[in-house]
Amino acid sequence: MKKILEVVRFGENDIRFRTDMDPAKDPEIINKTITELAMAMMTTLWGGNEQAVLAMIRALAIEDLGVSVNRRQMVHFLSEASAMLEESLRSARKAFEQAGDKMTVFGPGISPGKAKN
Repeated sequence: MKKILEVVRFGENDIRFRTDMDPAKDPEIINKTITELAMAMMTTLWGGNEQAVLAMIRALAIEDLGVSVNRRQMVHFLSEASAMLEESLRSARKAFEQAGDKMTVFGPGISPGKAKN
């Protein structure tokens, strides 16, 4: 098991970050992690504590942008990168469905019924 990101509050104004990932040593780990996160967020996260998790992810993103040297450039980069990921996921879903498979998408807070697998 590898820690992608752990954010722990030890007290007022004492927040610490830990990770087992080292992008300096393995630059491809970022793209691999993005793909794995996309799959997790489209499948296993939904139906659980996604509202709290997504709120904290967004809080981290807002803070990251807040301390960014060039916020507009970072927002543009994130917009472009997420648009490419969205298109890739859309293409994969279309190929999946064209192959005759069926996919049901559940939004946040909605989990599949207990009878279905």
